[in-house]
Amino acid sequence: MTITGQQVKAARDLLEWSQGELAARSRMGILMIAEFEAGALELSEGAIIHLRWALQSAGVEFANDGEPGVKLRKGKS
Repeated sequence: MTITGQQVKAARDLLEWSQGELAARSRMGILMIAEFEAGALELSEGAIIHLRWALQSAGVEFANDGEPGVKLRKGKS
């Protein structure tokens, strides 16, 4: 499943993470994350996997049915 830059931004907002924190947790560059969120960069499948893992391990769930979205699992904050 693919994710969008808007979903990544929304997930960071839910977790109250900066782009720098996500970069550290996903082992990616902060500039890559910033450009992806802005829609200026398309990420490889491997980079998407790193982002998904970092965000999902913190409790984020991604939805792509109809309208892409994000939410936090119950009990996570």
